Amino acid sequence: MSMSAERAAVVTGPGPEGGGDETRVPGRWSGVARQMLRTRRVVLGIGLIVALAAVAWIGPLISPWEFGERDYAAFLQPPSPDHWFGTDNTGRDIFTITMVGMQKSLIIGLLAAIITTVLAAIVGSFAGYFLGATDKVLMWITDLALVLPSFLILAILYPALRGQGWLVFVLLLAAFAWMVTAKMVRGMTISLKEREYVLAARYMGVPAWKIIFRHIIPNMSSLLIVDATINVSSAIIAETSLSYFGFGVQAPDVSLGSLIALGARQAVTHPWTFVFCTGLLVILVLAVNLVGDGLRDALDPQSKSRRI
Repeated sequence: MSMSAERAAVVTGPGPEGGGDETRVPGRWSGVARQMLRTRRVVLGIGLIVALAAVAWIGPLISPWEFGERDYAAFLQPPSPDHWFGTDNTGRDIFTITMVGMQKSLIIGLLAAIITTVLAAIVGSFAGYFLGATDKVLMWITDLALVLPSFLILAILYPALRGQGWLVFVLLLAAFAWMVTAKMVRGMTISLKEREYVLAARYMGVPAWKIIFRHIIPNMSSLLIVDATINVSSAIIAETSLSYFGFGVQAPDVSLGSLIALGARQAVTHPWTFVFCTGLLVILVLAVNLVGDGLRDALDPQSKSRRI
C-alpha cells in the first residue's frame, strides 16, 4: 500500500461507559490544510487568486462593452464611468480586454504547470525506477533540454505554428520547463523503490508501471504539488515575456503579456493602457507565489517559517 495516501487512523479505547470509543485522527493533508489556513500570507494569496479569477470571468459579463467592440468616439480616453479602465488607440474598452487577457493568462499558466509537472513525474520516476539504459536515455534527453536556449527555440518555433492555436503555445512552454523537477523526482524514486511496500508489490508480480503510478508517484505528491504551484507563476511570466516580444498569444486573442506589449508603447503619454494590465500581472504572480511558499512550508516539517 502507498504510504503517502491520505488516511484517518482509527484509535479504539475504553469509552466513558466501558465500551469502545473510536477517535478519528486526521490525515496528513487535513493537517496541511489547517496549517496553510492559519498562515496569513497563504490566506492572502488564496483570497487574491479567487478574487482575480472571479473578476476575470465576471468582469466581461457586467461590462457595458463587448470584447472586440470599439467606441469610435473615444480613442485613448482615460478611465471614466463609460470606460472603467479607459480605452486604447483603437477605441477598445481596456477593462474588458484586460479581463479577457487575464483569463487567458490564468488558463495558460494552469495548463502549462499541470503538463510540466506530469511530464517531470513520469520521466523522473521511470528513469529512477528502471535505471540502466532507460535512465541513461531519459537523463540524456533531460540534460540536452536543459542546455538548449528555450526562449530562443520558442521564439523560432511558435511563429511557424501560430496557426494551430494557443494550446500549441502551452505545450511548447511545458516542453522546456520540466527538466529540473524530473531530476529531483529521479533521485527520490531511487530511494523510494527500496521501501518495503514497493518491494512487496514487486514480489507479488505487480507490473512496474503500476508500481510507479500507484506507489512511487503518490509518495512524491508533496514535491509535485509544490512544484505545480510554483510552475503556475513561472508559466505566466514566461507567457508574458514571449507575448511581450510578439511570440506568444496572437491577435485576436489577448493575454496580459500581449496587452502589456501594446500598452508599453504609450505608457508615458497614456499610462492607463499599461498600468492596469501590469498591476494585475504583478498581483497575480505574487498571489501564486504566496500560496506556493505557504504550501512548501506546510509540507516541510523543518521549516522555521511555518507559523508566520
